[in-house]
Amino acid sequence: MMKAVITGADGQLGLAFQQELKRRGIPYWGSDAATCNITRREEVEAMLEARRPTVLINCAAYNQVDHAETDPAGAFEVNAQAVKILAEACQARGIKFVHYSTDYVFDGRKGAFYTEDDAPAPLNVYGRSKLDGEVFARTLATDHLVLRTSWVYGEGKQNFLYKFLGWAAANDVLRISADEVSVPTYADDLVAVTLRAIDSGLTGLYHAPSSGYASRYEWARYFLKAAGFSNLVIPVPLSYFKPKVERPVFSAMSNRAITTALGIRIPEWQEGVETYVKIYLEKQPCR
Repeated sequence: MMKAVITGADGQLGLAFQQELKRRGIPYWGSDAATCNITRREEVEAMLEARRPTVLINCAAYNQVDHAETDPAGAFEVNAQAVKILAEACQARGIKFVHYSTDYVFDGRKGAFYTEDDAPAPLNVYGRSKLDGEVFARTLATDHLVLRTSWVYGEGKQNFLYKFLGWAAANDVLRISADEVSVPTYADDLVAVTLRAIDSGLTGLYHAPSSGYASRYEWARYFLKAAGFSNLVIPVPLSYFKPKVERPVFSAMSNRAITTALGIRIPEWQEGVETYVKIYLEKQPCR
């Protein structure tokens, strides 16, 4: 019987895990910064000794890309050093360690889908901190599962679609970058893939985004149509917004390796958007 500890349980991915584990009747403990500071080894070890899980699912992350450039210490503390602590604590207790990484470990210059065999080349502090976390997870925890994903959205306010709702409510005309391409990934779909992988005893590094790919412009337009909005969305280059941090332009990842290993199909990103609209849109105050 699986018994899980979820770190970063108050984030959108953590919330999705809590809902699904509760639905399946799987015992779990949801931990946030208030109940366990994962950057402190003694707190992590005390939590694991008290809860004695079979798997630790690390949903905690410093994912503010712009802020990471001016706060590299903070980014590396959460995305790398905390992962080191978690991996070592899991290894010492025979606990499976599940950790999430990002398409931002790549520079976006390949011009095709990234696979697990491609060499990382992060462009910014956030990407470098996440890459360091990957290395710690893979080298320090024998029973590890590292899943790279991208553009995750679900219940909560820290995602592109929630922010986009606010912009759509306040503006008839919206400008969205059309040359920034990756894979929008619905949190509930990512949870389903993760739990299937855990059940199957899968270990290693895999890409687990939704299927397909889209620019932020395509994603935004599809979302607005599904949600019944009539705003005008104009495609513009990313440079229009004068970004402070360099980002990968085409960082879409292939999920073929994990779907083959598990014998599953991961839904297309459009399917995830439609489900998100049906389940969560009515909860949004700006609707």
